Amino acid sequence: MGVRGLHGFVGSSCPHICMVVNFKELAEHHRSRHPGGTPTIVVDAMCCLRYWYTPESWICGGQWREYFSSLREFVKTFTAVGIKLIFFFDGMVEQSKRDEWVKRRLKNNREIAKIFHYIKSHREQPGRNMFFIPSGLAIFTQFALKALGQETLCSLQEADYEVASYGLRNNCLGILGEDTDYLIYDTCPYFSISELSLDSLDTVMLCREKLCQSLGLSLSDLPLLACLLGNDIIPEGMFESFRYKCLSSYTSVKENFDKKGNIILAVADHICKVLRLHQGEKKLEEMLPLGPNKALFYKGMASYLLPGQKSPWFFQKPKGVVTLDKQVLSMSSDPKSKQEVPVCTHPESKQEVPMCIDPESKQEVPLCTHPESKQEVPMYTDPESKQEVPMCTHPESKEEVTMYTDPESKQEVPLCTHPESRQEVLLCTHPESKQKLPVGMDPEFNLEAPLCTNPEIKQEDPVNMGPEVKQQITMVSDPEILKVARAHHVQAESYLVYNVMSSGEVECSNSLEDAMDQALPSQAFVYRPVRQRVYSLLLGDGRGGASTCPTVKEWFVYSGNPLRQPDLVRPLQMNIPGGTPSLKLLWLGQEAGLQAQRLDTLLACFDLSFSREELQVVESPFQALCCLLIYLFVQVDTLCLEDLHAFIAQALCLEGKTTMELADLQLDHVDPRAVQLGTLLVRGLTTLVLVNSACGFPWKTSDFMPWNLFDGKLFHQKYLQSEKGYTAEALVEQNRSRLTRLHALKSVVCKACMKENRPIVSRRHWRSHHSGRRGRQGPSAHRTSSGYSRSGQGQHWRDQGPGSRQYDPDQWRRY
Repeated sequence: MGVRGLHGFVGSSCPHICMVVNFKELAEHHRSRHPGGTPTIVVDAMCCLRYWYTPESWICGGQWREYFSSLREFVKTFTAVGIKLIFFFDGMVEQSKRDEWVKRRLKNNREIAKIFHYIKSHREQPGRNMFFIPSGLAIFTQFALKALGQETLCSLQEADYEVASYGLRNNCLGILGEDTDYLIYDTCPYFSISELSLDSLDTVMLCREKLCQSLGLSLSDLPLLACLLGNDIIPEGMFESFRYKCLSSYTSVKENFDKKGNIILAVADHICKVLRLHQGEKKLEEMLPLGPNKALFYKGMASYLLPGQKSPWFFQKPKGVVTLDKQVLSMSSDPKSKQEVPVCTHPESKQEVPMCIDPESKQEVPLCTHPESKQEVPMYTDPESKQEVPMCTHPESKEEVTMYTDPESKQEVPLCTHPESRQEVLLCTHPESKQKLPVGMDPEFNLEAPLCTNPEIKQEDPVNMGPEVKQQITMVSDPEILKVARAHHVQAESYLVYNVMSSGEVECSNSLEDAMDQALPSQAFVYRPVRQRVYSLLLGDGRGGASTCPTVKEWFVYSGNPLRQPDLVRPLQMNIPGGTPSLKLLWLGQEAGLQAQRLDTLLACFDLSFSREELQVVESPFQALCCLLIYLFVQVDTLCLEDLHAFIAQALCLEGKTTMELADLQLDHVDPRAVQLGTLLVRGLTTLVLVNSACGFPWKTSDFMPWNLFDGKLFHQKYLQSEKGYTAEALVEQNRSRLTRLHALKSVVCKACMKENRPIVSRRHWRSHHSGRRGRQGPSAHRTSSGYSRSGQGQHWRDQGPGSRQYDPDQWRRY
């Protein structure tokens, strides 16, 4: 994470950069300098997850009640000394970082394979050196922090940019995380979560000013250094030969530094002694071997520039101000490309007007506001007549179109409507490619700069930064609904909903799944039909059915998926009497009876409308659990009665357990199948978060939070006991009340499954009658689908083999 090699360099070669500080003392100092202000720390939550997860057991699906307790202690410690915490989570993966995301997911796959190999060999949890965070930890941490009363935000782009921007804009005490990118951003101080002692509130502050002193650089040079070393945008190998050339010509090699440390010193020395000589005179591509990677390199550089910041390494005219037809030009930062965009001041109106470059004439063209439409349109001043060209009428559309005369060809070129922003943009031809490009798109960097901002997005929005400030093409046309979805996303109240509606692209990271066990499906396949129906709900909005909805790109990790491209998943039509309700009704409606309609929609997403009567009699929070179990047992034909007993018994026993009792629980051994079953259930709970938020929140979020329904070790214990043939009474620890409830919940699940022609039988029963199909066989054994379902449910997981690139619901039928 962050800049390649910089973390090790700082720790081993430049330890003076790391300063031990105390948060309590820093807070007192902050209050003395800012009377009445509250010391605030911005927390990069994604960096902190593995440090927050302190329970000893992590293999069984998560010790959620213990984890919730540790989060509460973390918050309480900072609150006690008067420090406010603001938590940021990654809300989406930027396209520029997709390759790095894929690379990490494939690496995680290899680590997970080693974990399961260890479990099968030793029948115990591996050591902390093989630690892998439980599935769903990030999404449930958001809800845990909100339950603890903390301000929790979900990013609209990469979280580190929004964290750095928030910290700078709000004069925060600092940033708490574990990412060397925070050494590169010119923002508030950066503190290490890995060095934090919660007892004393001591930690390490990594000082970027001292880093600059050690390297002979200025703060504005750090983005250039980061890109030359490699980061999440720039692959490490892109400048490998360049770095070694720097090292070979570096005359001050430190013998006590390792090779990576000397490379960093050599690259910094090259920046200081060679590149800086031509700073502002030559473009970076004239001084560096950028080649075809020029656009990517500039994007990497610009990604470190926070709103209002500029880089001296971006080539610009002297002092950033020129005169063009008596108009004053200055440079402003475009939040999407994070590159400087010229801005002119109109001599009469005194208002700033954006400028763009005509690639052929190399002249800057002002974008002025049309007096009637009030929209920004490019105006062109003819170099000979010095007059602005008037509007003309397009011969086909009969609409007025701005024309300008090309200074070389002397031909009039029309303005066209930009396909995304729907605004008029100037068509100009790139001199090399001969392709017509809209003004606002820099042909050098290929970074689009949309021509107007979204009027609904206010400047005071705490996460109003970067690409989202500008208009973007979305999958949903209703601005009111999109605004609601965005608000829920930013406030960390939903999961994946805004991603589907804004970009039509979603992802899910690794899960603890055994790639060698083909008797249990990947969660990506099990819950895909549910997601398909949610896509239909979100993108169809009650009109035209799923057939008119666009496909959704899914980056879901499962065995055999190389992640070279996303799976293209078609929405699946829901079966709701009276038709699918609109999102406006589900999300904004206040009429009586709407909550029942929201619940009907939720059940339809799981294709469980037939189970409504059975579920109505179930008490909270077990209603959500039963919904999930019915769906799971209908979908996965290798689940048996013993599995059902274990799932229900652990949920009932969890109510009476203290956090300490759960922590002290000891297991006879660890079973790899139970590990995967625990993961499957937890991923089902995250799917419930998605469905519940998409349907307008028919259920309280607390009803399906894992600390109320699931404990990994407790489930594992019940699974092992059920495998040994323990009675139901023994599974609920001889508690008569729990035994009655177990039979009631079991009856609900079994009756609902029987309606689907899916009897739930004991493993002992189908070992004797179905040993060729249901037995726990080796990975190479052939298995067929059971036939327990009706058509229209979506393709069975056995038929969703890896490698398929597009999924059509018309072909998704269980045998």
